[in-house]
Amino acid sequence: MRRFFPHLAITLVAILAGAAGFWFATRSEPALPPPPVIVAVVPEVRPVFTLPDVDGKLRSSTEFEGQAVIFNFWATWCAPCRREIPLLNQLQAEYGSRGLQVVGIAVDTAENVAAYQKELELEYPSLHGELEAVEVGRRFGLDLYGLPISVFTDRQGRIVGSHIGELTREDADAFIAKML
Repeated sequence: MRRFFPHLAITLVAILAGAAGFWFATRSEPALPPPPVIVAVVPEVRPVFTLPDVDGKLRSSTEFEGQAVIFNFWATWCAPCRREIPLLNQLQAEYGSRGLQVVGIAVDTAENVAAYQKELELEYPSLHGELEAVEVGRRFGLDLYGLPISVFTDRQGRIVGSHIGELTREDADAFIAKML
């Protein structure tokens, strides 16, 4: 009987383990609800928002009423953002007298943006915020998964288009023709 008992114990443990596995495998779980579907809706006109500039002064999008505006979403860690800043400076200098305003919206910290703005000598206002800037992007109907993104609005505040990725001179000229 002694030789038989260990085999019987092992057999019983194996049967119980198999039964428990079968029970867990066939047990029906209540169905989880599907995840919510978030659909970005691009508004017809630029949204109203407020973000701080590098000096900490709150700036509102309403101060650009009557102007054609390029809202450029960027970050200090973004290489394509760094490469397109000279073009944005050039567009501001070239078209500023005709009613065009470039506004940077940095998805970054105040300290990073202030240092970066001094280093690269931005010739246009740059606002910033981390989650706040992402929320502004959502108000424009954007998911800021990749940067840079530029949104182009005309003098009436209507959104005439957007561009994802590094802006080229040709792309900028095509949008500016619609804006002015």
